[in-house]
Amino acid sequence: MTLTRLLLLAPSADQPSPWLAVDRDGRVLQRGLLTPDRAGAPPSPMRTVAVAPGADVMVRWLDLPGRNEAQGRAAALWALRDDLAAPPDRLRVSLGPRRETDGRRLVAVANAALVDAWIAYAESLGVTPDVIIPDHLTLAPPLGGEGLTSVGFGPMTALRGIDLSVTVEPDLAPLIAGERPVTPVERAEDVEAMLVQAALNPPVNLIGRTRAAAEGLAAWRRAAVMAGLLVLSPLLLLGVAAARDDLAARELNSESTAMLREAFPDMAPDADPAAEAQRRLNATAASGGVSGVTAALFAAVEQVDGTELDALSVYDDGQVRATVSYGAYGDLEALDAALAASGLGLTDETTLEEDGRMVSDVIIGAAA
Repeated sequence: MTLTRLLLLAPSADQPSPWLAVDRDGRVLQRGLLTPDRAGAPPSPMRTVAVAPGADVMVRWLDLPGRNEAQGRAAALWALRDDLAAPPDRLRVSLGPRRETDGRRLVAVANAALVDAWIAYAESLGVTPDVIIPDHLTLAPPLGGEGLTSVGFGPMTALRGIDLSVTVEPDLAPLIAGERPVTPVERAEDVEAMLVQAALNPPVNLIGRTRAAAEGLAAWRRAAVMAGLLVLSPLLLLGVAAARDDLAARELNSESTAMLREAFPDMAPDADPAAEAQRRLNATAASGGVSGVTAALFAAVEQVDGTELDALSVYDDGQVRATVSYGAYGDLEALDAALAASGLGLTDETTLEEDGRMVSDVIIGAAA
């Protein structure tokens, strides 16, 4: 009977790594835990598929030429050149199956040293992996092709959809998902069933041969030649870091819009909040007036690292009140000094400490 061992690599060496052995039909026949200081008999030899933490594995679906694997990897490197922070000789590029709907091919990229570390860690547990896959690629996309599947792996959250496969910190998962519905898989037996299917049919193997795509500058030159064979479409996804910045910017924009509507509650629902706020400030400003005060406040907040503008109110008498948060007591003095350069003063009405940060309600006006 041919058995496959599924090994779930623990996120840290002080935690045991669970494993289970399944037959070719997916029936679980054995299970247990492995630690680096394993005691007792070593695990039985069998084909081993290791599931590694996927936060550092980039996955894309790309249009690649239908030639050999080495050319496909070189073409993938070229297509992803703007998203990769390491030279090709330090990367492990693995190709998976083509997607039936559009012919794009699954591509997984990881740091070669990290993959070697995973192999060494598995060997410290007494097993030698034949296949390594990132945890997020073990998930099955939701039926119907819409939305995302979500599973927690230790302290991280894995998300999988038709065009997305990534592992992120839990607080980033809603930002990555956006408006797409998320189906969490929480029952242990359901998670295990997906892991078993991935072990029996691994979508990629991060251990795969990389020599043909790992020859320094020569790899880049070959990738550039291969680019002529491609009809490249824009990447479906940004890199995780770029996506994080983009989504954070969107969130800040939403917060700014809400702040402006709170400052001007009679604003029309269909009005552009930023443009309408600027119009009103300019209309009430005389020789800078409220508009000048507000502009100086925003500039001062930008100058003091770690300072955030949490609320802004403009009253009928032209008085500007704000709520600012900052990390150290001296930051409020630095903000006052930045405003003084514009001929303005800051009056601190109340200051409280919340979650390790200082929060102050202040009035901004002409310097005394």
